[in-house]
Amino acid sequence: MTDVHEGGLTFEGHSTAKGLAVQLKDIRKRLPLRVLSQVDWEHWTTWGYVVAPAAVPEAHIRRLVDLLWEFSEMRPTDPTTWSRKQLRDHQMQELNNSGMVEIYNHQYLWDNRQYPRVYDAFVDVWDRPDLWVAIDRANLNTPNRDGRAFTGFIHWDVDTSLTPFPIGVQGVLSLVDTDSETGGFQCVPELFRTLEHWISTQPADRNVWRPDNSLLAHGIRPNVSRDRVRMAQYISMYPAEEQNVADRDARVRSWREREAPKRPAFPGDPRDWERTRYKTATLTTLGEKLLGSRSWHG
Repeated sequence: MTDVHEGGLTFEGHSTAKGLAVQLKDIRKRLPLRVLSQVDWEHWTTWGYVVAPAAVPEAHIRRLVDLLWEFSEMRPTDPTTWSRKQLRDHQMQELNNSGMVEIYNHQYLWDNRQYPRVYDAFVDVWDRPDLWVAIDRANLNTPNRDGRAFTGFIHWDVDTSLTPFPIGVQGVLSLVDTDSETGGFQCVPELFRTLEHWISTQPADRNVWRPDNSLLAHGIRPNVSRDRVRMAQYISMYPAEEQNVADRDARVRSWREREAPKRPAFPGDPRDWERTRYKTATLTTLGEKLLGSRSWHG
């Protein structure tokens, strides 16, 4: 996987969002590209991932980095504070000790989600403007040792036995420069390109969620550095589902009440700091549409 510089937004596609009739890699562009170049687009549709550099301003990165250190009760200049135990274990056990930060709706997270260049990059890969943003968290992964054992993993986010393959796009906003030592996002692009053929060569009882050799198989690499930290914000967008009133209302409530999404993959913060320490994020008109509190259709 290519190293990613601070501020880079990495997209990965796994291969249907509801109502989508074509796989992402088979989309024929109707809308002009806003952020990606033609070369970027061809890389995306061939290999299932692409990096958009300088996705948000430097000031956005600096203040979010400071917030994540504060929220994690660690000090960047004191490595003796870096081995704090995670506040809750994950039902997805492979995420334990991977550095997930259970913060979801702070202003600084929303400022990146609703930043026009980030949104425009997602418009490029979906080829449509009416999107919702996932309410997701951040990551602060210190070196994986001293009781923070983590070996990394590769998986799919979808059941690859389904036909057609479900579609999704995930984004990872890097808050620091990353490389093979600091860990973070990893993927197997060849499987995105040849997945249908690869499946035809596998035994009938294969694990449909995890490849043995690892649309895009991906995961997290462990941090094997001596004294560096991996930090990121997860930002994903998908076609808005405004007809799904229950989902829309749950999203708006999560934002308004500063709550973690009510899903098993998100254990939330037992200290309840988001609700007790921080205010409800102020949204722009674009942010309201990405949340679902304002319609894309007038």
